[in-house]
Amino acid sequence: MSGLEINIVNKSYHAGDGHLGQQTIADFRLSVPGNQFVCLVGPSGCGKTTLLNMIAGLDKAFDGSIVTDDSHRPPKIGYVFQNPRLLPWRTVRQNIELVFDGQPPTALIDSLLTEMQLLDAQHQYPQRLSLGMQRRVAIIRAFAVNPDILLLDEPFVSLDAANARQVRASLYALWQHRPHTVLFVSHDLREAIALADRLIFLSASPMRLLEDVDVDIPRQQRHDEAAIEAFRERLLREHPLINRLL
Repeated sequence: MSGLEINIVNKSYHAGDGHLGQQTIADFRLSVPGNQFVCLVGPSGCGKTTLLNMIAGLDKAFDGSIVTDDSHRPPKIGYVFQNPRLLPWRTVRQNIELVFDGQPPTALIDSLLTEMQLLDAQHQYPQRLSLGMQRRVAIIRAFAVNPDILLLDEPFVSLDAANARQVRASLYALWQHRPHTVLFVSHDLREAIALADRLIFLSASPMRLLEDVDVDIPRQQRHDEAAIEAFRERLLREHPLINRLL
């Protein structure tokens, strides 16, 4: 899977008079190896969603470069937005099939629906689903294209703790079976520790990289709340600057 090299010299939005307005991102550099799961943690409004949109090619108005280590073709991007963005007049299965240009791969979709425990709901419409189920559909849709890079913008926001744990576990299981390079935005430090290989802590706007921390908890211990909490306490003790971001 594709690695990612990000070098954002400047990202600013234009003011109403045509002049450059507030600078959102400045002198931001990040290298992500292929198949690494990276969590981006920073204060609200610092530019995390803007960065994901830039990586996805939805926002090209910036100074700098975002490249992958495969120069022969553009990367396939899977994107899970904060809002599931399901079409209400299409069923679960039809919403997933929308990402394919030709004949949808029946076996793949069946497999993904089964892994996310949604096979029995495949013919339901989004309004009949809980928010947690809708978010799982959005995750399936992103994985279905076998992306080189998977972008996840707070996919568990607005879920209660029990539902968030369930969807998080489903996402993690799916990623283990089909590894991709992942950039995951989260405000929840424990959630980030449970999922990530690496934590990137970001400043308030203009966004800069403040801390880059490897998560050294073995994967088989990521369900151990005591191990997660011990790592969190050590992280905050060794990197006191992070306390101001949370």
